[in-house]
Amino acid sequence: MFELFHHSLRLRADPSRVVVRPFHIGWQSNGGVPSRTERLVGEVLGMAPAEARAQLDRVLRDFEARHWQTRRVFMTRYEEIRTQLGLDDSAISEEKRQLIGAYFCHEYSYAAAALMNPSAVPHYDQSGMAEGSLRILMSLRAVGEGHISSVAFREGIISDGCELKLAPEPPFATAADAIGDEETVPEGPVTVYRHRDSTLSGTVIFPITRAQSNGLEDLRLCHFEHDDGSIEWLGTYTAYNGSVIQSEMLRTRDWRAFDLVPMTGSAARNKGMALFPRKVNGRYMMIGRQDGENIFLLDSDRLTHWDEGQKLLTPTYPWELVQMGNCGPPIELDEGWLLLTHGVGAMRKYSIGAALLDKKDPSKVIGRTREPIVAAADQDREGYVPNVVYTCGAIRHGDMLFMPYGVADSSVAFAFVPIQALLAQM
Repeated sequence: MFELFHHSLRLRADPSRVVVRPFHIGWQSNGGVPSRTERLVGEVLGMAPAEARAQLDRVLRDFEARHWQTRRVFMTRYEEIRTQLGLDDSAISEEKRQLIGAYFCHEYSYAAAALMNPSAVPHYDQSGMAEGSLRILMSLRAVGEGHISSVAFREGIISDGCELKLAPEPPFATAADAIGDEETVPEGPVTVYRHRDSTLSGTVIFPITRAQSNGLEDLRLCHFEHDDGSIEWLGTYTAYNGSVIQSEMLRTRDWRAFDLVPMTGSAARNKGMALFPRKVNGRYMMIGRQDGENIFLLDSDRLTHWDEGQKLLTPTYPWELVQMGNCGPPIELDEGWLLLTHGVGAMRKYSIGAALLDKKDPSKVIGRTREPIVAAADQDREGYVPNVVYTCGAIRHGDMLFMPYGVADSSVAFAFVPIQALLAQM
C-alpha cells in the first residue's frame, strides 16, 4: 500500500453550535375555537406593558448573547405570525411584537449528535490565493436533536505540502430560510436564502419540505461546467421523511440562494447518487446504486430526471463483498474519470477504494483498487456508528487528492492522497 498523508485536524460534534429556528404551532381555528397560536398571541397582547417588557428582558438576557441579531429574528417571526392571523398591529408595542416572535422561536443544536460525511469543491472566490494554494468549500452532514440531519458548511485553504487551514467558525450560526409562509410546508422545489450578514461557515440548511422532514443527508457537491462554460454548483442528497427516501438536487450559482429540487425518474427513489462534473458525449451522467449493492452508470438529457442505468461495478474483493457505492462525484484526470467508492465487508466494516473509468466512455472500467485506500483503523472505529469511514466527495489539487471523510458517523478527518500512487494500485 502507498502512504496517505493524514492531517491532524479533526472536526467533531459540538452541542454549543445552536441556531434560532421557527417553533411551529398549528394556527388554524377549528369550529370557532381559538387555536393555540391565537390563544398564545392573545395572552401576550393582554399583558400590561411593564409585564411584557419584563418578560422580553428575561428572554434577551437568556438568549441574546448566543445568537446573531436576536431581536431581528424575533421581529421576522412576528411578521410571519401577524400575516397568518391577519393581525392589526397598529396598536401593538415593539416589546410585544418581539415577545410574540420569541414565543414562536426555539433554540436548536444542529450538530449535537454527529458531524460527518463531508464533500469538497473549489470555493467560488479564489481572489488573493498564493501560487499552489486553493480556497475550498466543504459541506458536512450535521445531526442534531431527533437525529435530524442538516447541511453545514466550512471554508478553508489547501496548499502544497498537504497543508490545510480552515476559516474560523463565526460565533453565531444562522439558518438559511425560505421566503413565504413557513407554516404551510411546501412540497418542493423550494429556494432557501443565506442570511445577508452570515458567512457560509456560519450557515446551516435545514429540512423544509415534507419529503425532507427527517433530514437532508449526505450532500455530494459538484463544481459543474455547463455547455456554455458557465459554472453552477450542484449537489445530490437524500431527502428523508422518516420512512421514505428521495434523491434531490441542491443548485446554486452565487451561494446566496439555494434551490432544493426533487429529482424524478425511477432512479431517484434511491440514495447515494453522484453527478459527473460535466456532460459526457452530450449527456448528463450520474453514478448510482440502484439495487443497494452494486454501482451503476446512469445518463440523462435532463439534470433532474434519472431512470435506470447499467451495472458498472460489482463487489469483488473481501472488503466490499456486502455492498458497494460511490464516495462522491467522479474526478476528471488525464488518465480517465477517478471514482472513489465505498465497500462494506465482514462485521459491516466500511472502507474507501477507487476505480478508474474511461474518459470518453465511462461505462468502461480501466482499473480498480484491490485493497482499500482508507479503512476504519483502531483510532477511527469508535463512534455513533462504529467501523465506518465515508466521504461524499474529494477534490484534486495538483498531484494530490484532498479527501475529507467521516469517521464512525461522528467526526470528520482529512487525508491527502497521491494520485499517481493511487493509480498505480489499480
